[in-house]
Order: sequence, then structure tokens, then C-alpha cells
Amino acid sequence: MENNQKQLKANETVGDCCNENKSSHEAKRMLINRLSRIIGQINGIKGMVEKDEYPIDILIQASAATAALNSFSRELFQKYVSEEVCGRLKNDDSDVINEFLTLLKKMMS
Repeated sequence: MENNQKQLKANETVGDCCNENKSSHEAKRMLINRLSRIIGQINGIKGMVEKDEYPIDILIQASAATAALNSFSRELFQKYVSEEVCGRLKNDDSDVINEFLTLLKKMMS
């Protein structure tokens, strides 16, 4: 009986993490828009290098592009956890844990 209660509580927790605020289509559109802005930033940096602009100005822009890409990655990571990981855990697919841990190792190295 106690194990069943623990399992129910775990399923409730998994269910809580899977609540999405945006439709999948809307979330995808927002990610693509972010990438388009990042591509614009990178192209701008390339132009700055071609024009031999002051290195500090280029580095500041590169830092901004890095921050934007990190923000994109956080958003995509959140989408992955809320949609993929939670969904597979709800379906008792424990293989997703190893996939998730492998992803974390790659992201942190």
C-alpha cells in the first residue's frame, strides 16, 4: 500500500511538471524567431569583423549573441523536459532518465 501511495505521489509530481502554458506550435514559432534574431546578431558580428571594427565592440556583441543562444538553449531544454521527459515518464518509459542524464553531461562539458 505504501509503495502505491509513493507511486501516485510521483505521478502527481510528473503531471505537475508537464503543464504547458503555450501550444507546441506557438513554442516552436518562438524558438525559430529567437534563432532568427541570433543569426542576425552573428551576421552583424561578421560584418563588424569584416570592417575591422574595434575588438571591444565586437566582443560585446559576441557576448550578447552568446547570452541569446544560452537563453534559446534554456527555453528548448524546458520544452524538452516538460513535453518529452514528462510524457515518457507518464508512460513508464524509464529510458528517458538515461537520455536526460546523457544530455546534461554533454551540456555541462
